[in-house]
Amino acid sequence: MCKHILNAQVSVRAACCKRWFDCPQCHAENSTHELKKTDEIIFLCKKCKKAFRKDINECEEADEYCPHCDNQYVVEAKTPMAALGVEGEDARVDNRLIKDDRAKINNLSMFDKDASDKLG
Repeated sequence: MCKHILNAQVSVRAACCKRWFDCPQCHAENSTHELKKTDEIIFLCKKCKKAFRKDINECEEADEYCPHCDNQYVVEAKTPMAALGVEGEDARVDNRLIKDDRAKINNLSMFDKDASDKLG
């Protein structure tokens, strides 16, 4: 799992070491050599788990999709960023996170053992 690109749809096989990486930064962190440049890239789709090749010199707009399952793998990369936010949804819509701290009222019936004061 790539920590640099959160929505990586494919893995790329490095031509230099024949290992799979999600991005060039992952290759740089896990290898002692530089990434070899090549015109043909081998991809592995993370949705259907099938490999396919693409030539960089002949890329078209239709080449943004996996040829096996039509998963779009050319998407805008989402990188992790620090942010402050509220954990959970709007309480008016989903109130499962709200805990009711009020004391529950015990409604005793006249058949309970401690209900002697209710009997006339």
